[in-house]
Amino acid sequence: MKLILEYIHKDSFVHNLNGATKLICFLLWCITTMITYDTRILSFMIIFGLFLFKLSKLKIQDVSFVLMFILFFLVLNNIFIYIFSPNTGTEIYGTKTVLINLFGPYSITLEQLFYQINITLKYFSVIPIALIFILTTNPSEFASSLNKIGVNYKISYAVSLSLRYIPDIINDYKNISISKQARGIDLSKNEKLHKRIKNVFLILIPIIFSSLERIEKISCAMELRAFGYNKKRTWYNQKDFKKNDFISILFFLCIVIISIVFLFINNGRFFNPFI
Repeated sequence: MKLILEYIHKDSFVHNLNGATKLICFLLWCITTMITYDTRILSFMIIFGLFLFKLSKLKIQDVSFVLMFILFFLVLNNIFIYIFSPNTGTEIYGTKTVLINLFGPYSITLEQLFYQINITLKYFSVIPIALIFILTTNPSEFASSLNKIGVNYKISYAVSLSLRYIPDIINDYKNISISKQARGIDLSKNEKLHKRIKNVFLILIPIIFSSLERIEKISCAMELRAFGYNKKRTWYNQKDFKKNDFISILFFLCIVIISIVFLFINNGRFFNPFI
């Protein structure tokens, strides 16, 4: 089980796409998810997202920890939506079909369940594509794709460095944590909470200093190589657009257009099966 998300090199259709293509497709996918609550479109997006996940040759084991983390917050989100807005579904769909009466303003209605199911579908429609984008895009290629769509190459390179060194920082935390525990520092549930927090800070301090040292080395190396002197730069991992790139962008663009068409068909963002 992996605790972090990082680039996984494989030979697949998705991996071979241009980094800019994957970024554009991901943005188009997010736009579609944001503008629609149509259950039919969201269901198609989930199915297609799972198909792409399979096509990218990734495994559930690669993202199992992240999935559990997301599912935990998804459940929390649904609980809080119901607590603070128990009648949102009724207001949106204009009908009220009570399944179970609870107390006060709280009752389980078919409309509220349908509304929260759509919210859950929105999550599950984005998760596979987001994971695919992160796990199949090399950080350097991602930086070049950002630069290709107009982001300054200095900002693009900073993003690339961040993606590269987050796993290193987490590995440093693990190594320092193991060495501290070998010296008798307890981070388990056997220790009191305030003591555990104090022990965690004892681990974070060396990580901060090692990170600052790493930053200084990288900045010196970049300065010696005259990074930032020119207004433009070339990229080692930059790929040219190919036929599959244009087909992919066109397909994702069609999904956005279809979702916009359904806005007019549904007279809004919501598909209403109760009328």
